[in-house]
Parts: sequence; C-alpha cells; structure tokens
Amino acid sequence: MQAALLTVGDELLAGDTENTNATWLATRLTERGVSVERILTVPDDESVIVEAVRRYSDAFDAVIVTGGLGRTPDDLTMDAVAAAFDRGLAVDDLALADVERTLEAIADEYPDLDVDAAAEATLPEGSRPLINHAGLSPGCVVENVYVFPGIPSEMKRMFEAVEAEFSGDVESRFVYTSEPEASLLGRLDEVHRRFDVTVGCYPEQESGHNRLKLTSADTAALDEAETWLSANVDRAE
Repeated sequence: MQAALLTVGDELLAGDTENTNATWLATRLTERGVSVERILTVPDDESVIVEAVRRYSDAFDAVIVTGGLGRTPDDLTMDAVAAAFDRGLAVDDLALADVERTLEAIADEYPDLDVDAAAEATLPEGSRPLINHAGLSPGCVVENVYVFPGIPSEMKRMFEAVEAEFSGDVESRFVYTSEPEASLLGRLDEVHRRFDVTVGCYPEQESGHNRLKLTSADTAALDEAETWLSANVDRAE
C-alpha cells in the first residue's frame, strides 16, 4: 500500500503550530508496512485542498487528510473533499446522533456553548462517517480518502479506529556504525545495487553514530542486504 498525507492549516505553514500529526501518522503507517510516498501541507484554501486531494487520490492507494474540520470560517476541508469527488454535502444521521450525544454530555460543563449540531455532522454525500470519540467534529472516508481532525488527540483516536485498513509489506532493517557518512558512500551505493533495497543514512545526535536504514518489500533481499552491510561497516552496538 502506498499512502499520502495531506495536512491542512494556515497555522502549520506559519509555524504557529508544529506539524506533529504528519510525523505521528507517517510512523504508524510505516510500522504497518505502508509506504508513505508524500507529505504535503496546504493552506486553508478550498481550491488548493481540492486539487491536492484529487491528485493524491488518483496517484496513491490511500490519502489521509488532517485538519480543517468544524464550522469556523477557516474549516474548509469537508467542503473541499466533497468538491474533489464532485459530491454534495448532507447531514449524516449517525454523525448527527453522536454530535448530539457529545453536546448533551458536556452541556453542564459548557452551559453557554452554542453549536449547530447539524452543521457539525454535515459530510460529503455517500461518505462513511468516522465518529470522533475524543472530540466533537466527525471525520469520514470518501473512496480512498480518510479525513481526520487536526487536534492530535482526536486524530490519533480516529486513526486507531480504522488503522487495520492500512497495511503493506514494506519492512526495514537498521545497522548502526560509528563511521562518518562521507566514508560510507561507496558501500551504501553497493548495497543498493547488489540487493535492490532503499538505503538511508541518518545521524544519531545523542550517540554520535550513524543509523543505516535498509527498506524493501522483499524480505529475502532485505536479510541479505543487512548481512552484507553488517559485515562491511564498523558496527556500533
């Protein structure tokens, strides 16, 4: 499975909010064997979101969109996803019932809260609603596009409810070395050529070592590459 991540929000582009959602999702997807092919951050601009959703939906097996849910003026994601698939918007009964339950549960804590439950529960027509068990605004699935809230706690809970739908056969192996990156270039090129694996070299600041990452969907090739590389670098334990 190849996936793309689309994070939405002017606050992300301005640096007002750290984009932890992209890192967390990429980590979880990679752990499940999914190949994350793109990570893109876009502004709260409906036309930009529409174009990105269409392009990534056509190009990849799955797209995860986070941010821009709710009913504030800058929450345009649901409208954009609906437009990307030429669908209208409609109140989803399941989502509405959950929003109403949530509002009732917090009514005593927030007595002045004025929320249009129907507006919150408005999703692209024909989409599958995703209940927000950690917040208010529901998400949804439209074809191969998953729409999650931008609030990290809500996004994580919603992803965990559907994470079984994301799986792949990409694996990684790691070899650690104290050798400097510049001295490794020839051997990294060779292990890539010999075994047709993806190779990365990443410095570990705390240990001072380099972490060599081998990635492939071919387990046998990955095992052979790990064995060869381990024998041809000064390993650091």
